[in-house]
Amino acid sequence: MIRLARVGARKQPHYRVVVIEKDRARNGRSIEVVGTYNPRTNPASINLKRDRIEYWTSKGAQPSETVGKLLAKAPAAVPAA
Repeated sequence: MIRLARVGARKQPHYRVVVIEKDRARNGRSIEVVGTYNPRTNPASINLKRDRIEYWTSKGAQPSETVGKLLAKAPAAVPAA
């Protein structure tokens, strides 16, 4: 599953987008970190490794509802010409 793992201080959330087994704890050991999300900036900053997310989804990983929204919101990387 691809979901968010909370890091950061109290009342200052910062999230990692991680690939993790579905039944693990929210901040449990992840398989791979594939991005970050900081909702406290204006606008919220989203950094994603699209190639790794595509790789894991091809292997059967399903994004959580929140990560799905972030994928739709984040601008796609522009390929170099």
